[in-house]
Amino acid sequence: MSSSLIDQLILSRELGFLGPAPAEDHLRHASAFAEGITTVPARALDLGAGGGLPGLVLAATVWPETEWCFVDARAKRTVFLEEAVLALGLADRVQVVTGRAEEIGRDPEHRQAYDLVVARSFASPAVTAECAAPFLRAGGALLVSEPPAVDASERWPTDGVAKFGFAPPVSIVAEGPTPVHLARLELTTLTHGRFPRRVGIPAKRPLF
Repeated sequence: MSSSLIDQLILSRELGFLGPAPAEDHLRHASAFAEGITTVPARALDLGAGGGLPGLVLAATVWPETEWCFVDARAKRTVFLEEAVLALGLADRVQVVTGRAEEIGRDPEHRQAYDLVVARSFASPAVTAECAAPFLRAGGALLVSEPPAVDASERWPTDGVAKFGFAPPVSIVAEGPTPVHLARLELTTLTHGRFPRRVGIPAKRPLF
């Protein structure tokens, strides 16, 4: 565990990008995402990367070969991420992008370019699914932090996620002092070209 990574998480918390929990708790929660997949991704994207979770932790400590893209719409957060990436020596394989997911998901550089999308507190399931799917290659996966004691099939209904090309969700519990609940959705069919819809529309008119 890198003390410099802990320092970056403490700074993120002080800036208001993370909740008040100890930095070590945030680190453990983010690290648990690694239990959600069995194959190390070649390219991964953190959707709503803001305070650095889980992407910064995964890039720095868990998957040292993976190329990353951190996406967030708020410039204050991406400035922090850019500085953290430099401080941790990750600039050769981590890109930070400021912008709305609905727009970046249509950029040829990023569309269908990733094996994994991770998200923690990004948006509702319908919005997260619509914004994440365009980034994924066929066979890629969306991995999302979930509330405890919630049925993933209710939050991510089969008919709803299928609109974007996803298979039904799989619930995962990473055991530990505080269990971490995750949902994994595999993209079995490339997302239709009409997704994502225009900025703001997924939230205003969710499809499930």
